[in-house]
Amino acid sequence: MAGDVADDLRLAESLRWGVSRLSSRLRAEQPGSDRALTRLAASVLANLTHSGPLTASELAAIEGLQPQSLTRVINELHDLGRIRRSRNDTDARQQDIAITEAGREALREHVRDGNRWLAAALRHTLTDAERGVLAIAADLLRELAEAEVNGTDAAGPDRVAPRGVGAAPPL
Repeated sequence: MAGDVADDLRLAESLRWGVSRLSSRLRAEQPGSDRALTRLAASVLANLTHSGPLTASELAAIEGLQPQSLTRVINELHDLGRIRRSRNDTDARQQDIAITEAGREALREHVRDGNRWLAAALRHTLTDAERGVLAIAADLLRELAEAEVNGTDAAGPDRVAPRGVGAAPPL
C-alpha cells in the first residue's frame, strides 16, 4: 500500500536527520591528526578514486559548488602530495586533477577510521536483526542516491523513475 505525500515527507525528514546525524558523528570520530581530511577533501579524493582524473569544473559540478570554491581544498591536497595536476589535453585552460598514492592512502585511512568506529557502534548498540535491517537499508540508500529525476509532478515535487513495487516483498 502506497503512502501519501505527507507520509513520504515525514519519512524524508526523518531519513535526512538520521543520515545527517550519523555523518556528523562519523566526522567527529575522525582522528585529530594534522593528516585528517575535511569532508570536502575526502569527497574530492573519493570522486577522483571512482571517476579517474577530473577537471576542477567537473569536481565542482559533482560537489554542487562553483570551481572557485574548490581552489583552497585542491591547493591543500596538491601541497600535501595527495593529488597531481596536469594540463588538460583538450582544453589548455583547464587542468586534469588525479589522485596520487598518498591521496589514496589518506582516503583509506579516513574511511578505515570511520568504519572502525561505526562497526563498534553497530556491534554494541544494535541486535543482529537490526544490523540485518541496516544492511538492506544501506542498499536502498545507495539506490536512492542514484535515482534519476524525471521532471516535476503537478503537485510540485520532483518525480523519480519508479523501479517497481519495492526492494523486498511486502511483509
